[in-house]
Formats: sequence, structure tokens, C-alpha cells
Amino acid sequence: MSDEDVAARKLFAGACDFVWGASAIAGLPPPSLPEVAFVGRSNAGKSSLINALTGRKTLARVSHTPGRTREINFFALGGRLMLVDLPGYGYAQASKSLAAEWQRLIFAYLGGRANLKRVVLLIDARRGVMEIDRAVMALLDQAAVSYCLALTKIDKLGRGEDVRAAVVAEAARHTAAYPEIFATSALKAQGLEALKVHLAALAEPRP
Repeated sequence: MSDEDVAARKLFAGACDFVWGASAIAGLPPPSLPEVAFVGRSNAGKSSLINALTGRKTLARVSHTPGRTREINFFALGGRLMLVDLPGYGYAQASKSLAAEWQRLIFAYLGGRANLKRVVLLIDARRGVMEIDRAVMALLDQAAVSYCLALTKIDKLGRGEDVRAAVVAEAARHTAAYPEIFATSALKAQGLEALKVHLAALAEPRP
């Protein structure tokens, strides 16, 4: 096991606490730690992935009702990195005005947070990259916000089914997309270590 693997495991096994929730840009906490934001379509598995990465079951709320998360939630990891759970986008049954309000909140945060080091854009492996995901990727490109793609729920794919090549090809079309794709399953704890190493490299150095 490499030094990077060991350091990442230690970081994500450490203390991780909810520190702030904001439903409006005016309510965001002052920038402090480097931030990694998790964003994706409603029900793509953001909260489940955050819980799996930190080894907790209920750190981030997991809802079976798409569109339930309406705040930007901040979790401090080991005093060195802030994990940010953003509201899901693209939930068709949300009222148009409320959906627009959520998306303004998301993109105001993404475009104006100086200490935002990486966005983890979640893609449900069963559905692949959809048009609304491409629109979000284009907005991140325009804002010059660096992001990586994380496939979720890969345990739900059929035998021999693999969407990674298509997702890699999609990432290659976007200027701000990180070239490595992370294929994960929160339920089966698959692919988490590589993502931990990637994110741990963005944390504040150990004192």
C-alpha cells in the first residue's frame, strides 16, 4: 500500500462532523478549509457516497424521495477538508420555481467559492451521462471549476455491462473535467479507495 493510500485512509477514517447548512448564498459559511463539493442528479447517490467514503451510515441524510435535499450541507473532515453536499438537480416533479431556485443556489456556490478545489459530479451508472449532466458539465467548464466524474451504483449493472468507456469519452470533450473516472458502489464499498486518494491530495497538509 502506498503512502498516499495510507494517508487517504487515515483522513477519511478520522472525525467528520456536520458544521453548517445553508439554503441561500447569503447563509454560506466563511471560506476556511479546502472544499470538495458533491453534485449530481436527484437520487444519484450523493449522500450515500459521502457516508460510504467516511465510513458512516447517517452523516449525510439519505432520502428515497428524489429532490428532498434542499440545503448546501458542509461536513468538516479531520480539520483538513470540507465535504459539501449540494442539492440534487433535475428532479422533474419539483415545482419549476423551486427547481430554478435550487439550481441558482448550486451554481452561485460553484461559481463563487474561492476555496472550492474540486467538484465530484455523480453519474448514475445505470443511466449514464444524460443531457442535463452535459449542461452542468458545460457550466462548470465555463466557470473553470475543476471536476471529476464518479459513477455510482455500479453494483446495479448487469454482468458484462460497462458504461465507463462512454463516460471517459464524454469527459474528454470538456475542458474542466479531470481525465480519471471513478467507478463506485456505496452499497458494496467498491471503488472508494481511489476516490479517497484523489480527494485527500486536496486537503490541508497535516500540521
